[in-house]
Amino acid sequence: MRLSEDRISHVSHLIADGILKGRAAEPLVADERVLREIKRVFTEELKFDDEADSAARKTIQSLSRKVPEGSPEWDVLYRKYREEELLRRRKQ
Repeated sequence: MRLSEDRISHVSHLIADGILKGRAAEPLVADERVLREIKRVFTEELKFDDEADSAARKTIQSLSRKVPEGSPEWDVLYRKYREEELLRRRKQ
């Protein structure tokens, strides 16, 4: 699921506020830099997830037998291939 830039920014601000104002950690850099890094990591994780989604869909489409999207079988295959893709990418 892709989030808009506004949502990413909003969630990043909430995370930064929780860390910085809650004194969960004492930053060694400026608050703006902490926020920028949170946004970067958040965006990278979403991109990573989108790539796994695309790879799982492509794998299902490449099967010799066509499986209709939305069917119970498609859902099982999607979860299986997506999880395999996530594991494979995290190991790299």
